[in-house]
Amino acid sequence: MTNTTSTPTDMQVLNSLKSVIDPELMVNIVDLGMIYNITIDSSTNLIEVEMTLTSKGCPLGDVIMQHATEVLKAQYPNYSSLINLVWEPAWNPSFITAQGNKELE
Repeated sequence: MTNTTSTPTDMQVLNSLKSVIDPELMVNIVDLGMIYNITIDSSTNLIEVEMTLTSKGCPLGDVIMQHATEVLKAQYPNYSSLINLVWEPAWNPSFITAQGNKELE
């Protein structure tokens, strides 16, 4: 269980986001390489996540982003979260981790 009274680390946030699964590929968004940056501001209690989708036309993009927001809210109730969707750099399969590739096999 995450300690919600102290400032979370980038790694803790990444581990939390591993529970967010891309419903089309059935792999989590971290191992798909969709998370580009995490900023945690303990002075404002804000977790900001910069992420992308596998394509601009992803029909389930809103679902994925909503699930990410819900996961962060549940894991870090003392923090608000902001999910910023970005398109640069454009996502490509080389961003997938070794674990993600294993799950895609």
